[in-house]
Amino acid sequence: MENKNTSNPLEHTANVKKEFTLLINHLRGDVSKNERTCCQGAFEVSAEVLTGLKKAFTDYEKKNEAAWNSKYKML
Repeated sequence: MENKNTSNPLEHTANVKKEFTLLINHLRGDVSKNERTCCQGAFEVSAEVLTGLKKAFTDYEKKNEAAWNSKYKML
């Protein structure tokens, strides 16, 4: 992960989303490499959770959610 030396939160969210994408792809690629169903499930669920986190960062960037607007605005 790049070490961003900036106070701009959008640069940090973009960097984290890039890392999420790499890890999501890695996990999904490893699903087919494992024969154990429980391991496959753990990898796929982990990829889905990271996908949700990545979406949360995108929503923050686009101000799509009420939590990122109005009185809740922290950044």
